[in-house]
Amino acid sequence: MSEQERYYTVNEIMAVAVSRELGDDELGYMGTATGDRAFTLHCGIPIVAARLAQLSHAPGFGLFWNNVLDPDLERLPATFTVQQLVTWPCAAQLNTADGNDMLAKGDFAVSFVAAAQVDRYGNMNITVIGDYQRPKVRLVGCLAQTELLAYPKKPICIMDMEKRVFVEKVDFITAVGHLSGGDSRVKAGLRPGGTWKVITNKAVFGFHPLTKEMVLESIHLGVTVQEVLDLMSFRPLVPDPVPETEPPTQEQVRLIREVIDPNKVLLRA
Repeated sequence: MSEQERYYTVNEIMAVAVSRELGDDELGYMGTATGDRAFTLHCGIPIVAARLAQLSHAPGFGLFWNNVLDPDLERLPATFTVQQLVTWPCAAQLNTADGNDMLAKGDFAVSFVAAAQVDRYGNMNITVIGDYQRPKVRLVGCLAQTELLAYPKKPICIMDMEKRVFVEKVDFITAVGHLSGGDSRVKAGLRPGGTWKVITNKAVFGFHPLTKEMVLESIHLGVTVQEVLDLMSFRPLVPDPVPETEPPTQEQVRLIREVIDPNKVLLRA
């Protein structure tokens, strides 16, 4: 497929790539986000992916977001204000303690996360840039990210690629991916799991089953391997050749634009 033949946006291919990772009757835990691009990455893309999965291969997939358990994604609110969220038809409105209890018990198969830094072993940092005691930048702190990589089987990181984000070693481990690789995560006393996929605006990454190093699984149409590597401060494992990310089908694009997000609330521009 040539660049001229592309019929989808970057946001749409990211949402479809996320959707493929979601299984039937799984629950996904989604955190909050600020506006603009952060909202699209952290909330919009996961919601679109979840609804696409429900409409195709995973009709029983459910979300937990802002204490709303399994909201009706066919009836999205016009805006995501507190009033709209608390009146959104759903399976249940839970308090934070109940949601965290479900998380710790392993009720969520999937979590959707992002970070200011991610390293070759999928460890993430949203705490500080620089030395912890004398940081260059103080970030938001752990929030629930520590738990979102500790308990679910398939944490999915959704983010845009930047060299300062994809680093050799995070400045502070807010959440453990695969620690230092191999079986180091389990030896540290954590459950098996760790970062499952990193899905970006340029490529899709996974992790080697033994070494747990980040692997470049596919690149999106029009992107080169060198372009991806230039946006990283370390070199991931790179297969030869690197396949192209499977594009959305025309039906998936139609569903996103006409059924799931016709008002472009979720996938802005």
